Amino acid sequence: MTPNRFGFFLSLCAAGLMHLSVHAEGPPIAVSAEVRAELPEARPVGAARMRFLGMDIYDARLFSPALKRTDYTAAPLALEVQYLRGFEGASIAERSLKEMRRVGHISPEKEKSWLDAMRNAFPDVKSGDRITGIHKPGVGTRFFVNGLARASIDDPEFSRYFFGIWLSPQTSEPKMRTELLAGASD
Repeated sequence: MTPNRFGFFLSLCAAGLMHLSVHAEGPPIAVSAEVRAELPEARPVGAARMRFLGMDIYDARLFSPALKRTDYTAAPLALEVQYLRGFEGASIAERSLKEMRRVGHISPEKEKSWLDAMRNAFPDVKSGDRITGIHKPGVGTRFFVNGLARASIDDPEFSRYFFGIWLSPQTSEPKMRTELLAGASD
């Protein structure tokens, strides 16, 4: 890395636009076809890698035309998760529900309904597969798997809790939240 590029890289880190764990020479965050189709004005907001016990689990990328850090449910957004290892779809659904409980209380009836819907939405994944969730305010969530429409959950409350896994102040991964919301306005 040349001195000028290194200085630019450090200034981005200082400004909070890039973190030292991100490679300066990595490709820019591309907007996938399904995100462009669903949210034509979307732009990259942030990206983060989920690690657990030293293992890379997935890369997450957040897109929105006008996301506010203080209210992630007010604007449309897309969260793309690209898996770095294989998981069973049912396990993804169960873990998602567990994390959604951190956002707030969910009635037993809603838990059952949402878990069934997520089991339908999330297939078994292998390394390289990606699941994209599209949040439409007041409507709910559409899920795509490797660019193909998979399921819709027309429940704004589900959408708030689901995207709250990553974007709510109650998330179990506050550093990841910070990285994903790096480009959001206040």
